[in-house]
Amino acid sequence: MDGKSQKGAFIVFEGVDGAGKGVQSRLLQQAVSASGLDVILTREPGGSPGAEEIRHLIVEGDADRWDDMTELLLIYAARRSHILETIKPSITQGTWVISDRFADSSRAFQGVAGQLGLEVVEKIHRQVVGDFSPDLTLILDIDPAISLQRAEARGGAEDRFEQKGLEYQSSVREGFRQLAAATPDIRKLIDASGNVEDIHRAIVEEVNNAFGLKLELQQ
Repeated sequence: MDGKSQKGAFIVFEGVDGAGKGVQSRLLQQAVSASGLDVILTREPGGSPGAEEIRHLIVEGDADRWDDMTELLLIYAARRSHILETIKPSITQGTWVISDRFADSSRAFQGVAGQLGLEVVEKIHRQVVGDFSPDLTLILDIDPAISLQRAEARGGAEDRFEQKGLEYQSSVREGFRQLAAATPDIRKLIDASGNVEDIHRAIVEEVNNAFGLKLELQQ
């Protein structure tokens, strides 16, 4: 284990709704913990008390509850709280942080699918977040027609983005794929169409390669 792996790191899971981020982020958390490292699992929108309150405004209700800009501003308000209260303090203490979504979701959802444009998202990002960024982003790539079926089967009140439909989610997927293609060294595209075990294996391999770890597969 090299010096990079001995301090806190920030790993993010991204992808369309229903891509399997919840399952895979939990499995990775178990693998990191089993290796003896301190690790927490968090999420966006949310991850801090204030951000969790904002989450309800963003992910619940009708699809047209907010326009894209209002949506983006709400998300960045939650993100700033998440960073200041949870992510940065944890990393400073040597804890690894795994997050279900971060800023690439804003780029793909509001920037590309919402048609605000990446330039607008980046301008707000620089003001709110600065140069803070994940050490590694794992993008779970899957056909949105399949992921939406999974999301619908999951049910629950947090379905506002799923309500936006297949065309919207297809644009989100394309946004993520563009980001991965532009920066393949820090964003890894993971085929999420297979079974849970195969996807987990691919993720562990990417994390081990990125940080010089020897994480073992979890059941």
